Amino acid sequence: MSQPVLGILTLYLNNARQLEEKQVYRRMIAEGKQIGLDVFVFTPMDVDNVKQRIYALVFDPAKGEWSRKWRSFPDMIYDRCRIQRSVRFQQLLQFRSRYNHLTFLNRPLRNKWTIHQTFSQKGRFRQHLPDTLLYQSSADLHRMLRANPVVYIKPSNGTGGRGILRIERLKGERGMFDIQGRRLNRQIIQPRRVSLSRLESIVRQWCIGGRFLVQQGIPLRLPGGRFHDYRMLVQKNSQGNWAMTGIAGRVGAARSVTSNLHGGGHAVRAEILLKQWLGSEEKAAKTIQTAEKLGTDAAAYLEDSFSDLCELALDLAIDREGRIYVLEVNPKPAREVFSRAGDKETYRKALRRPLEYALWIYRTKLAPSSSKKVEE
Repeated sequence: MSQPVLGILTLYLNNARQLEEKQVYRRMIAEGKQIGLDVFVFTPMDVDNVKQRIYALVFDPAKGEWSRKWRSFPDMIYDRCRIQRSVRFQQLLQFRSRYNHLTFLNRPLRNKWTIHQTFSQKGRFRQHLPDTLLYQSSADLHRMLRANPVVYIKPSNGTGGRGILRIERLKGERGMFDIQGRRLNRQIIQPRRVSLSRLESIVRQWCIGGRFLVQQGIPLRLPGGRFHDYRMLVQKNSQGNWAMTGIAGRVGAARSVTSNLHGGGHAVRAEILLKQWLGSEEKAAKTIQTAEKLGTDAAAYLEDSFSDLCELALDLAIDREGRIYVLEVNPKPAREVFSRAGDKETYRKALRRPLEYALWIYRTKLAPSSSKKVEE
C-alpha cells in the first residue's frame, strides 16, 4: 500500500526563491519518513494547473540533499503561508480558491481584531482579554489612555513584533507621554517624551495605510527593565484532539517594547521565568495548568467559529497576580522558542504533531475503506 502524502504549502520570500523555514521542513520530512508519511514542500508558483501536478521540493534524509521532482497533488496540505505584500501572496489566494476542495489540515484564520471580537462574545474568554479598540480616531486613543497608564498600538495583521508602539502616561507630568516602539522593518524607536497633541499626530501617522488596534498594556517589565511574555503552542495530536505541546518564556531585547525572538529577544523555560515572576514553584505550576486549559479551549472555540485548524500559538501576558491575558493568536507559529529555551524534546514534538495529525486525518477520513478494514 502506498504511503499517504502530505504537501507543505509555503511561499518564497523573494524572487530568488528563498524559503524561510527550509531547515524546519527538512526536519519534518525526516520525521515523516519515520512514521510512514511522505512529505514534500511546494509553493503556488510550483503548481502546473493544466497538467495538475507540482514541481515539488523533496529532501532525501539519507543523502542530505534537496532536489526537484514532479509530483501528483498530495492527499493533504499543511498551509504554512504567512501574509506577504507581494504577487506571490496573490498567487496563494488564487491557489486556495481553485483548490478549496482539497484536504487542508488548517485554513486561514482571521485578523487580530476579528479574533478579539470573537473571543469577546464568550464569557469564558472575556476575562482573559486586554481592553482593546479598533483605532479609528484620536478619540479611541484618549479613551484607552484615560483608563490605562500604558497602551499599545499594534497592526491588526502584523507578526513578529513589527509596527508596535508603546505609550505610557508620565506620572507627575500632566499631558506628557513616553513613547517607544518597533517599526514595520523591526527598527527600534528609542524612548522619547511627547505632548498629547504631538502624540495624536504620531499615532495618526503610524496608523496610515492599515488597520490598527489600541490595546491595554499589561505590566510585564522584569526587574532588569526588559519586557517579557509567554508563547504557548497548542496542536492537534495523533488522536485528533487539541493538546498543549509546550509553553516558553520570551524576554525582549534591551530597549525593545516586544519580546519577539526575531527582534533580538531570548527564550527561557516557562517554569523558570514564571517562578521568578510569581515568586514560587507552586504558583508557576498552577498558572501553567490554567494556561493549558485556556489554550486548548480557545483553539477548539476558534476552530468552531472559523474553519479547520491544526495548531495555534497563543502569546500570553501574565501579571504579578498570575492573571492570564491573551495578547494575540498566531495560526502559523514558529517553533524555535523551544529549541532556544533548551527544550529539544518539546521542539521535536512541535515538529511531529502536525505529521501525526495528518496520519490521523488520512486513516479516519481519507483512506479507502479497504485500507480501513485491513487496519481494523
